[in-house]
Amino acid sequence: MSEFDMEKYPVKPSDDAVASSSVADVEIVTESTSGWSAFKDSFKPAVFHDIDTSKMTNEEIAAMATATSPLSRSLKPRHLQMIAVGGCIGTGLFVGTGASLSHGGPAAMLIAFALIGSMLFTTVHALGELAVSFPVSGSFSAFSTRFIDPAWGFAMGWNYGLQWLVVFPLELVGCSITVGFWDHEAKYNSASWVAIFYCIILILNIFGAKGYGEAESFFSIVKVLAVSGFCILGIVIAVGGAPNSTGYIGTHYWYNPGAFAQGFKGVCAVLVNAAFAFSGTELIGLAASETPNPAKALPRATKQVFWRVLLFYILPLTIMGCIIPYNDPHLLGHSSTGASTSPFVLAISNAGISGLPSVMNVVVMLALLSVANAAIYGCSRTLMSLALQGQAPKILGYVDRAGRPLVAMGLTFFVGLICFVAASDKQTLVFTWLLAISGLSTIFTWGSICLCHIRFRRGMKVQGRSTDELVVKSMFGVLGSWYGLILNVLVLCFTFWTSLYPIDGSKPNATVFFQNYLAAPVIIVFYVFYKVWRRPAVVRAKSMDLVTGRRMMDIEATLEEIRQEKAYIASRGMAYRIFRFWC
Repeated sequence: MSEFDMEKYPVKPSDDAVASSSVADVEIVTESTSGWSAFKDSFKPAVFHDIDTSKMTNEEIAAMATATSPLSRSLKPRHLQMIAVGGCIGTGLFVGTGASLSHGGPAAMLIAFALIGSMLFTTVHALGELAVSFPVSGSFSAFSTRFIDPAWGFAMGWNYGLQWLVVFPLELVGCSITVGFWDHEAKYNSASWVAIFYCIILILNIFGAKGYGEAESFFSIVKVLAVSGFCILGIVIAVGGAPNSTGYIGTHYWYNPGAFAQGFKGVCAVLVNAAFAFSGTELIGLAASETPNPAKALPRATKQVFWRVLLFYILPLTIMGCIIPYNDPHLLGHSSTGASTSPFVLAISNAGISGLPSVMNVVVMLALLSVANAAIYGCSRTLMSLALQGQAPKILGYVDRAGRPLVAMGLTFFVGLICFVAASDKQTLVFTWLLAISGLSTIFTWGSICLCHIRFRRGMKVQGRSTDELVVKSMFGVLGSWYGLILNVLVLCFTFWTSLYPIDGSKPNATVFFQNYLAAPVIIVFYVFYKVWRRPAVVRAKSMDLVTGRRMMDIEATLEEIRQEKAYIASRGMAYRIFRFWC
């Protein structure tokens, strides 16, 4: 019963198919034409196999639709690993950490990032187990629909889609602001730079998932090298090796002005910033549906998250706290002048090192482009998944012969035209409220993933199914998901507190509160709307669908392959075994 039930859900192949996928009941047509004709033909609709849905419930039809979407399987294991390690390292790290240091201090920043990082690590392992078992398009909302409540899946899908809809234009505007680093008189035309960056992202996404994967691999390599270089340079600055150094710094700033700026409340204020900085890591779950063999690629990708948290967040932030005091007036939070005030750029500038600030500013620009590229990928796949589940207009489910969710991508690019508000003096106000709509999206998404894993395991237990049939299991099991869920709930509670009573000591203000917490009531509205409209029942463990949509594979053969790989690893030396355990 662990394999796909072909008798219950028979598939009738399409007669006019030219080439078919080996892992899904969908066909992506390829023709012998070349050049311009082939390019034009790639935009035609993909050819679906006809699936007999007469014996299916609405929920099973939705699960089957997301499992057999005609997305291309062009993402390779190296793409997933680079997405896990360096994907979406962008605004949150290179720019947002300035506000985190300013509001919380170096100790509060490290505590918050360590807590969120540990929670993220358990979450992606839970996601890995689910995504290998059910590598479906738009997995986050599909899992919520399947294992929790269709209404919650609807709310989570639109919540996640809105997050990336807003992030895309925001990152493009951020890219244009970085140009101002070289033009202090602000003579450049921000709208023209926004148009250039918009076209770059558009061109990258014409190549579909492969274009996204290759671009993210390049961006990730640049970001990883930049962060590594900053760590080395930061140590040199801390020991007094900078050109304008007054001597050894060490941990001086941890004592003066101090390790904490606002005490416990400062830690709470930084938690959401940390979550924003880590957001996008969960995209490896979406990418699983576009990978030929997620059972092999995804487990290694989830392990890479540990190194991402440790080496590219905790380590550089520790060094940053040693070379920049939290009361530096140029940090974001005290003087918001754009992406060029990145603490990474600021640290190098304060050290009196010429040339390198410009190099780091280029890295910041590429990081913002990386997140904008990921936004197109994440939003389009989520909107397509919602359409396939009947939770969005059907037209958004259109996938062309190249495996691109064309209409969903088009909608994302259309909404992205908001980026041209950069030419207006109202851009700050516009983006503040747009970002408020999905400001807590990541917290809700991660919490839902953990809850989906808990419910999935509960369903298996109630239905008498063994975890031995799972090709990949979460390293932390259900306890890890409970840890992630509880911590996500606590972050929501702490954010409610700091939104109602800001850390600057001001009185409660409705505008300030909703700028930080608007996402919660928006999600509630989505949930109630769907509950009243469709009246779906909460999914019960005993009736939970644990079969529909599983990618057709020989479970025993796959498990035997994994056992052989484990035996090979066990036969190697200690150093190799440790390496493979964490990588």
